[in-house]
Amino acid sequence: MFNPRMIRKAFPAVLVFSLFAILSPFSVFSDSGQDWYQFHGPNRDRISNETDWRTNWEEDDPTILWKQSIGFGFSSISVVGDRVFTMGNTNDKDTVWCFDSETGKEIWRYTYDCELFPQQHEGGPGGTPTVDAESVYTVSKQGQLFCLDVKTGQPRWKKDLQKEFGAQMPTWRFALSPLLDGDRIILDVGLAIALNKTTGELIWKTKNYESAYSSPILFPFNGKRYIAVLPKSGLVLLDAETGKEFGTFAWETRYGINAATPLVSGNNIFLSCGYNKGGSLLEVSANGEIKELWHNRLMRNHMNSCVLWKGCIYGFDESSLKCIDYKTGEDIWSQRGLGKGSLMMADGKLIVLSEKGELVIAEANGKEFKPICRKQVLTGKCWTIPVLSHGKLFCRNAAGDLICLDVRK
Repeated sequence: MFNPRMIRKAFPAVLVFSLFAILSPFSVFSDSGQDWYQFHGPNRDRISNETDWRTNWEEDDPTILWKQSIGFGFSSISVVGDRVFTMGNTNDKDTVWCFDSETGKEIWRYTYDCELFPQQHEGGPGGTPTVDAESVYTVSKQGQLFCLDVKTGQPRWKKDLQKEFGAQMPTWRFALSPLLDGDRIILDVGLAIALNKTTGELIWKTKNYESAYSSPILFPFNGKRYIAVLPKSGLVLLDAETGKEFGTFAWETRYGINAATPLVSGNNIFLSCGYNKGGSLLEVSANGEIKELWHNRLMRNHMNSCVLWKGCIYGFDESSLKCIDYKTGEDIWSQRGLGKGSLMMADGKLIVLSEKGELVIAEANGKEFKPICRKQVLTGKCWTIPVLSHGKLFCRNAAGDLICLDVRK
C-alpha cells in the first residue's frame, strides 16, 4: 500500500494545490492507478487521472473479479492501495466493510445498530467512508460519526453529532461524507464542524444553517483555503482555518433537498438541484460577495453531482444524461434511457452507471453523446457513483450487490 508518510518525510514543507482542491496525500504518482480515498475522489470533482484502463469491451469483455453482498444502502466505494471500503445495512444494523481489492476477501467489518429507514427508497447509509493512512471515517443516517482503525476496523473514537453538537436530522436523515483536511475532519450537518482527526476534539463549528444532504468541498481562492457547504439554507463559504463565514448565497429548494455537492472552478461555483429547481453558475468576489451569472432548468441534479471538463458540464438532469455549456448554461446534448444514473470521469471518458445497472463508457464530447462500450453489470436500483481505481471498476446497487470488474490493460 502506498505510504503518504514517505512524501511528508521527503517534502515536509511543501503544500501542493490543484485548481479545485488540495492534492490528496494518497494520490499515486503514476499512470497505472490512483487511490480514490473519499467520496467523489481525491479532489472531490469526480475526475480520476487514470489512463491505464481499457474500453475495448467488444473484443475482450471485462472480467468480474469478485462479488460481495454488503447490505442495503447508497454508500459509494473508497479505495486505498489494495483495500476497498464501503457501507451497508442489514436487519437495522450498519456495517462498515473492508475488502481485498483483488480477491474481494473480507479483511474486516465493523457493525453497529442503525435503523434502515426505507423512506421512499431502500434505505441504508448514504455516506461514503473517508480513508487516511491510519483511520476510516464514516457517518451513519442517524448521525453517528466513527473513526475506525484502518488495519483492524476497531473504533478509535466516535461521536453522536446530534447529542454532542446539536445537529438536526433532516427529513431523509444524514447522507454526508467526511472531508479530510490535514489533521482535521470536516463535516456538514447543517452546522459545519471541524474536528481533530486523531482525537475527535472540536476545533471549530458554525451556526446552524439547517441540515441537507450534500458533502463539503475544500478549494483555494485568492491565496487562502475555503470550504463550500450546501445546507438547506443555500451555499455557505467558510474560512477553512477558522470556520468563519466568508460568503453566502440563498438557494431555496423544494423539500429542502440540496444533495449534489457544489462544483468549484476558480472563483466560480455551480449549484444544481432536482424537483425542477435547475442550476446556477455563481461568481465569488474577493470580499465574499456572490452573484449569479446564469440560472436555468436544463441541469437538475436529483442527487448525483456533475463533472466539469473542458468548458462543459456533464451530469444527470433528473432522468436524462446531459451536456451543457459551463459559461452560458446553454444546452448541448441530451441522452435519455439511463434513468437517474451517476457518473465519474477518467482519461477524457465518462464512466456512467445507469439507474438499472448498465455501465456505459462514453467520450466526454462537447458536441454529441458518443458511447464507446456498454455492459449490463447489475440489476435493481443503482443510484451510487461507480468508482475506477487501479484499473478496477467498482459498482453497487441499493440492495447491496457490490461487484469489481477488471478493466486493466
